[in-house]
Amino acid sequence: MELPVADPGTERGEGSLLQCPYCDSEAMHRLAQILLPGLAAVCVDGTTGDLFRKPSAVAVDLRKEMVDYITQRSETFISDALIESEANQDTENEMPDDPFEIVSVFMDDFSSTKRNIIGHVSGWLLSDSREDKIDDFVQEMEMTKFWPLERREAIAEVLLKNVDLKTKFHCPEKYENEERLAHHKEQCTFRPVICPNDGCRATVSVRCMQDHDAACPFKVLLCEQNCEKRLLRRDMDRHCVTVCPMRPMKCPFGCDSSFPERNLEEHCSECLQPHLQKVLKVIHKKGLTADELKERALLLEKADENGKLAKARDTRSLTNVVKDLEAKMKNDASS
Repeated sequence: MELPVADPGTERGEGSLLQCPYCDSEAMHRLAQILLPGLAAVCVDGTTGDLFRKPSAVAVDLRKEMVDYITQRSETFISDALIESEANQDTENEMPDDPFEIVSVFMDDFSSTKRNIIGHVSGWLLSDSREDKIDDFVQEMEMTKFWPLERREAIAEVLLKNVDLKTKFHCPEKYENEERLAHHKEQCTFRPVICPNDGCRATVSVRCMQDHDAACPFKVLLCEQNCEKRLLRRDMDRHCVTVCPMRPMKCPFGCDSSFPERNLEEHCSECLQPHLQKVLKVIHKKGLTADELKERALLLEKADENGKLAKARDTRSLTNVVKDLEAKMKNDASS
């Protein structure tokens, strides 16, 4: 089934003027994203309680009806809004300018005309079961490619230009000949460009590229914790939490120190005596005074010819080394 699509080339404006065809690529993409859940809601609400029809059975017809309805509503939106504003003479309330909100209202209005008796029940409209069925049908349509994204984007482009009253999301420029229009298109801030980040397939308007680049998951960045590694933005959180040598850690021996993980060896070496005293206190419990603990710790460090104490990285490994050294010291004293 053929659906209305936007003309990707030059558009004729009022009279003989030629209008720039460009619009905000990301806004168009976002608008296309809400069309599929909107259709799913219409199909689910219209077949709920029907033993002989499933949402998929009515999707083709309802898709065409919905597209026709919201397109027609969008074509008269600006004139209708102006008439309503003049009639109300309300200068405080600005006219709506969010295309996503406007198109959502169009879809809700269309959906309300297609609901059966059960679909009109408020309890059903607010139920988790309805939301689950809508989500399931959205996934089904995505898997079967029932309404591909590029087809929805073509429709979204038409809708966006029709309801963009304040021209925030599309270029309003018009020219009297092709030459002047072509010159404008080369520098139009709405012209689409492909994200330069390797791996990113996004097409973004020039005016939105800075914002896109600031959030693009494929942007290569230096590690946020300054470990000098360069990685994709999408991998940053996992890197910083799992493998970054600069990720913060607390002392494994229970002292109050906090430091980058790569400084653990340095910390264990510098704070060996306090760590030894903590371990000795646990091993001997109340058998040694504070002064005796300090003296024992010093003796252990002197007896550690291979430097095993400073190499211990946690309480268990240090405890084992201490016990081995104490046993050795005891044997040497008895012999």
